[in-house]
Amino acid sequence: MNSITIALSKGRIFEETTPLLKAAGIVPLDDPESSRKLILDTNRPDVRLIIVRASDVPTYVQYGAADLGIAGKDVLYEHGGAGLYEPLDLQIARCRMMVAVQNGFDYQQAVTKGARLRVATKYVQTAREHFARKGVHVDLIKLYGSMELAPLVGLADAIVDLVSSGNTLKANDLVAVEEIMDISSRLVVNQAALKLKRAQIQPILDTFADAVRQQAGK
Repeated sequence: MNSITIALSKGRIFEETTPLLKAAGIVPLDDPESSRKLILDTNRPDVRLIIVRASDVPTYVQYGAADLGIAGKDVLYEHGGAGLYEPLDLQIARCRMMVAVQNGFDYQQAVTKGARLRVATKYVQTAREHFARKGVHVDLIKLYGSMELAPLVGLADAIVDLVSSGNTLKANDLVAVEEIMDISSRLVVNQAALKLKRAQIQPILDTFADAVRQQAGK
């Protein structure tokens, strides 16, 4: 029997994916938050989980190291989606991709006057396309964390980042000024695996879809 490998990342996505896995009859034998293992066996001998960085999930699926994966739309947008089939929005880990600036910075006036803005983000592709659509000239500064610091120390005029509650922005005297897109986590499948292992993969897709519909109906 062919085995199925599912790529996941630790944290919020894994926590919110656990009920979906359980609905599909898949239960990991180790807790990824406490275990140092990167490959987790499950109660099903034909299914294993691999724990990778969130940004690496689509790459593992694209190249066939994993058959399925769960990743945020932000990660998939940056990746580009090559070699991936994206059949299902799981409606979990929801947030928004936003432009934010320091309180007191007149973003709209800067845009209207055609100012060239310095924008800090780890979502370079997303930011580039967003500002290009608006006709705004920007210099993009790639950062990997603590994005909110950039406007406070003069590194950037604005940031592009994920916003959930907005509490981190508020705590650092920043304000969201523009929404780029809604973000949620998606199920992605390796295109070749879907053809070769459809008999095993399709029931998982169907169960996930049913669980999402039931959750939406509550």
